[in-house]
Amino acid sequence: MASLNRVMLIANVGTDPEMRYTPSGTPVTSFRVATSRVYTTGDGERKQETEWFTVVAWRKQAESCSQFLTKGQRVYVEGSLRTRAWEGRDGQKRTNIEVIANRVLFLDRQTAAAPPSEEPAVEPIEDEVEPEDLPF
Repeated sequence: MASLNRVMLIANVGTDPEMRYTPSGTPVTSFRVATSRVYTTGDGERKQETEWFTVVAWRKQAESCSQFLTKGQRVYVEGSLRTRAWEGRDGQKRTNIEVIANRVLFLDRQTAAAPPSEEPAVEPIEDEVEPEDLPF
């Protein structure tokens, strides 16, 4: 029987990304994201639950996340779950479930307004486009 390990999250970045390199020089970036769910209990009380996830991105995606993501931004993360287990310094066994990102989309728009002293990057079109000029 086939199996599937896929997770999709729309979440808020909870920590600034931290980029590091493997011994072979491959970039890897990790950051935490949070999702929230609001619901009403049977007593009519409104509650909010927040789930935290650790996201790990590799290679070019790791570089982009490190460069462009900051705490508070919204992201779409698609990937698979991986469980890591280790023994802490205190001798206790620890486990962590991570999202290994296949895709990270930045959902917040970046304001890339040019400073007033700079010329615009694209000159405005002065000629009106005629319907017969369109290629379709």
